[in-house]
Amino acid sequence: MSNIKLFESKQIRSVWNEGEQKWYFSVQDVVGILTDSSDVKQYIKRMLSRDEQLKDNWGTICTLVEMEAADGKMRKVQAADTKGLLRIIQSIPSPKAEPFKRWLAQVGSERLDENENPELATQRTRELYKLKGYPDDWIEKRMRSIAIREELTDEWKEAGIKQQKDYAILTAEISKATFGIAPSQHKKVKGLKNQNLRDHMTDLELIFSMLGEASTTAIVKTKKPKGFIENKKAARQGGAVAGNARKELELKTGKRVVTPQNYLTEPEKIKNKQIPPPTSKRKPK
Repeated sequence: MSNIKLFESKQIRSVWNEGEQKWYFSVQDVVGILTDSSDVKQYIKRMLSRDEQLKDNWGTICTLVEMEAADGKMRKVQAADTKGLLRIIQSIPSPKAEPFKRWLAQVGSERLDENENPELATQRTRELYKLKGYPDDWIEKRMRSIAIREELTDEWKEAGIKQQKDYAILTAEISKATFGIAPSQHKKVKGLKNQNLRDHMTDLELIFSMLGEASTTAIVKTKKPKGFIENKKAARQGGAVAGNARKELELKTGKRVVTPQNYLTEPEKIKNKQIPPPTSKRKPK
């Protein structure tokens, strides 16, 4: 992302879409930088005339997104997400586009290898976390949480959940029941913006997150809920199992499980910060 947003010290306009959880980039900015064209709009027209497949899918790849113009005003410009942007870059015959094309070829090769041997994907994920400075014991918990998550999404697919937004809503229901706050609030506690929340969870947060999703999986397997409404109820029930365990631990320790700790900087040297536990409101006898 950082390589795309800032290429050769030239800023590319980008906007984070919270609902879709992904970046959108100005197509004109990218094409202009990679081609040094004096008329970017005309270059795009010529590019589409050369690449019929790209032209046929242009309406799907590009969408209008509000971004700040040179005069400081907000205007709608053609924008693409990461996948769409890389597809556009493939059609640009420019030396500046070659690093991106080589990277695409490398990623494609790695994915083909992983299809043949799924263990390579697991190994690659571990190596990425190690390079970022995560401790080994945390990595093992994170890898286990990924496996539990995959098992849950497989069950949701069997139950008839198809839309990506429905997966996000069900996940949020588990999280709210587990931690007592929505994922967006959880991210605010940790000072995160568009980063992956789970990649910044502490050991305890990861453990309770896993418990909530594993409990939901067990409930779905047992009760066989169908459709979104029934699965939403199951998600709340599964999250409540973890939520009750969290409350019991907080009562015993006097500390909240949700903390500002994150892995944004120096993950191996996390400072122990705690939010004071909520004061219990008891009715006077």
